[in-house]
Amino acid sequence: MLGPVYYLWGLLSVNNSPKKILVTGGAGFIGSHLSEALVSAGHQVVILDDFNDYYDPAIKENNLDALRGDVEIVRGDISNDELVVETFARHHFDTVFHLAARAGVRPSIANPRLYFSTNMDGTLNLLEASRHHGVRSFVFASSSSVYGVNDKVPFSETDPIERTISPYAATKLAGEQMCSNYAHLFGLRCSCLRFFTVYGPRQRPDLAISKFTTALLRDLPIDRYGDGSTARDYTYVDDIVRGILAAADYTATSAFEIFNIGGAATTTLNELIGLVESATGKQAQIRQLPDQPGDVPRTYADVAKAEKLLGYRSTTPIRDGIPRYVEWRRTLAKLG
Repeated sequence: MLGPVYYLWGLLSVNNSPKKILVTGGAGFIGSHLSEALVSAGHQVVILDDFNDYYDPAIKENNLDALRGDVEIVRGDISNDELVVETFARHHFDTVFHLAARAGVRPSIANPRLYFSTNMDGTLNLLEASRHHGVRSFVFASSSSVYGVNDKVPFSETDPIERTISPYAATKLAGEQMCSNYAHLFGLRCSCLRFFTVYGPRQRPDLAISKFTTALLRDLPIDRYGDGSTARDYTYVDDIVRGILAAADYTATSAFEIFNIGGAATTTLNELIGLVESATGKQAQIRQLPDQPGDVPRTYADVAKAEKLLGYRSTTPIRDGIPRYVEWRRTLAKLG
């Protein structure tokens, strides 16, 4: 299930010894893959997740099937400061992977207060606990959405961030700034990773590839927003996990860094639909809808910095990743 590249992180980490690690959002899509990689490398993992109802909590329960008995699961909200303090007090975490967040651009427009409470207050709680309990490395899952309407492509970490266009993006940018503060003021080593449209097994059901695959396998119509020319930099989850693990052990002079973790290529919405059609062997019935507020026209990662400093490189082009994902969905359906 886990490739050898994951195991290498456990062998190459500081002092070559197992670490006590916190993964917030560890029951989610990316978090469960990361947690499996860490357990396979011999680390002690604690997962903090509130199993909220943004999508069916049973999906998150299923994500943990391979981990039960190997990790400690703390059920609760990162915006609950008492819970966070108590969790850190019971453990001596070496590393914190902070992936927990209220996700999604469109829901954040409908309910911004919830997003600001979880994503900003929760991140502050974790940073405070980390600095008071001797955490060595804090890795924050940011998002390509912080670039907003960025006319320059590909997006680089040095680009000015001036036009975020959703509350979700604003909370992620605020999280980066808080990490910068704690690195500067308290010496907490922080790496902020701007993920670019992650997909693969266990992808959230509200995301396009999952929704399109479900619809085509069931011979249902799909919703296409706009004319299909919007473009995204899609990144397979295995590549994302490699980037996360590399960032945790990055020990350059600066205590604070931002890295793009992406596929370094773009795919239009129309091209994506074609790839899912090919992988499923089905012809899409398209229901045309207007552009969605908060959606950016394109994302495209410049990963030169991550390549140079982390040795990161995407190894799964979308033409290979989509068939893998569809095959996983077919296998899941047979098992169900």
